Amino acid sequence: MKNESTSAPKFSTKEPAKVEPALKELFLDSIKDIYWAENHLVKTLPKMQKASTSEKLSTAIGNHLEQTKGHVSRLEQVFELLGEKPQAKKCDAMEGLTKEGEGIIEDTEAGTATRDVGIILASQKVEHYEIATYGGLAKLAKTLGLEDVAEVLVQTLNEEKEADELLTGIAENDINYQSSQEA
Repeated sequence: MKNESTSAPKFSTKEPAKVEPALKELFLDSIKDIYWAENHLVKTLPKMQKASTSEKLSTAIGNHLEQTKGHVSRLEQVFELLGEKPQAKKCDAMEGLTKEGEGIIEDTEAGTATRDVGIILASQKVEHYEIATYGGLAKLAKTLGLEDVAEVLVQTLNEEKEADELLTGIAENDINYQSSQEA
């Protein structure tokens, strides 16, 4: 019996796969989803900023609000690159995460480091969702042969990672300790 192993692999991750309509539709649907999420955050972040006590946290949230407005603009650029009109599709995940953040604010005492810890936890959940989304979308864009779109998505992915690291630093270097000293 001959062992024939000279055939080329049927799929290579190095080269774009054939663009399947269903895959591109899933990709576009996911872009609409994160577009809604980013626009929702533009409305939600000021509430988180106002509820925070720490100046470092308030400044970080304010800076991220400005970045988030830029993320919205980048997503509009992605729609343009795809030849599509910007359109939002409600993101149930982001709605749930922001509701959880609002609940933390309601359930903690104003002016406390404990509330700030809760705001950081809620904010990092949002960041992790965004990191997962942008990371997956960037890889999918490459699979679809949309290198220009992937580059735009990676820019936002990197900013989301930086925001997460900044929140971790604020928590570890200040707020967590302050909270542990509260009665």
